Parts: sequence; C-alpha cells; structure tokens
Amino acid sequence: SIWTESVFKNAELIHEYMANSLVKVSPEMEKIRAAVKKAGIFVVLGYSERAGGTLYIAQSFIDTTGTIIHHRRKIKPTHVERSIWGDGQADSLQTVVASPFGKVGALSCWEHLQPLLRYYEYSQGVEIHIAGWPPMFEKPRNIPGSYHITAESSRSSSQFMATEGACFVLVCTQVMKEAGREKMKVGDSPFVQTPGGGFAMIFGPDGMPLVKPLESEEEGILYANIDLSTIDYAKQMIDTVGHYSRPDLLSLTVNTAVARPVHHE
Repeated sequence: SIWTESVFKNAELIHEYMANSLVKVSPEMEKIRAAVKKAGIFVVLGYSERAGGTLYIAQSFIDTTGTIIHHRRKIKPTHVERSIWGDGQADSLQTVVASPFGKVGALSCWEHLQPLLRYYEYSQGVEIHIAGWPPMFEKPRNIPGSYHITAESSRSSSQFMATEGACFVLVCTQVMKEAGREKMKVGDSPFVQTPGGGFAMIFGPDGMPLVKPLESEEEGILYANIDLSTIDYAKQMIDTVGHYSRPDLLSLTVNTAVARPVHHE
C-alpha cells in the first residue's frame, strides 16, 4: 500500500512491518540456516532486513553448511520504497560468490534495470544468477508509463540478463492471494490482481527458457538440469567483459569503500 496510500495512512502497517522484518543475526535466521544445512542446498534468501531502526531490502547467501557467506542490500530502493528502506553500501556491490554449484550471483527487483550494476556482476564471473522479484501483475488499464512494472516486463528484464551476461538466470517470484491483499492493505489498487503475481522462470545462458512457466496464481518450484560448460557456447558469441568489450573506449569505475555514518579518529 506504500504505492497507493499516504505515509500517514500507512503508519500502523509499516509499524507492524518493521516489527516483523528479519534481523540477520536472530533466532529466526538460525532456524532458516539450520533448515538449509539439513537440506544440503545453497540458498539466496531475499527479505526485509531490520538493522536498528532502519529496514533494508536484503539478500543473504547461505551455503550448504548453513553459513551466511555473503550478505548484500539493494543499493537503491525503487521510487516510494525509499521512504521505507535504506540504501545498500559499497559492500553490496559484491553480488557473486563461489559455491559447490558454480559462481552464484543475485540482484533484487529493479536492480536488474541498473546497467552498471549488471555489468559489474558480469565482471565478477557470475554463472548462475538469482533474480529476486516481488509479485508483479498485468498492466493496469488507463495508467500511462506502467508497463515496466508488469510481470511480463520483469521476466523479460531477467531474460535479457541471461543473454547479456551469458549466465543461467533463476527468476524467483511471489504469489499474492486475497489474504495477502488484505494484510498489505492494497485495497482496490489496479496494480494488484489477486490471486496472482508469480512469473517464475529459468533461463539458459543464451536467454532460452528452460522450463514451462507456472500460472501466475500457482505456487510451486521449477526444476532444470544445467550444465555450466554450456555457458561457453554463449560466450563464444558474447562476453561483455571480455572479447565483446572496448575498455579503451568504455569502462566502469567502482567505489568499493563502504560509507559509514560515524568515524572514529
């Protein structure tokens, strides 16, 4: 409802939302880490993180031992999100970590529309990218300039990253049902069509869909067998940080110094 109601009408909702946002070091996270370890899987967990009195749109990379090996925050919340969530700092520019399954990277939501951030991820050698998204729906009628927040556009952005970065992309989304609509107080917003919002997909390193999509209101898990060696087929054609680049003409400068609100001399 932050997109449809005023900050004053949302005060109680955000108060409850803050109370339920996950602290990275907490009993709740310990339970999640234990579950990951028991399953023997690698997880990129997207969540609203609480750190002190500030919320962040966060992603924790949890390895097969249940250890958080990397943690990052969305570097720029989108539009009115900035009234709720803080900015990630330079340590969030690292988006790729090594895993037993390959080099895993992740971005959140409209970070996929930040070309310099994508490019920096490619330079980190991503092989399997996790594209984290909230529920997205069909374009509302008679609202100009809104196609880019649809499920179709968001899935296309993720597919483009697979093509541009020559990496596998796992599109991870959410489904909103009537209970969620009521809980989040979105009312009769034309942007939300419940039940729905899901657009999960798995793309290959040439951008090809590897699975059949679920229905927008269907909850489920998509599975695909991937072979990292097939990335080289795509890399023969395009390596945006290698043979298909011109660093003598165009290059990226990155500030890796983490900004702090307090400095001790």
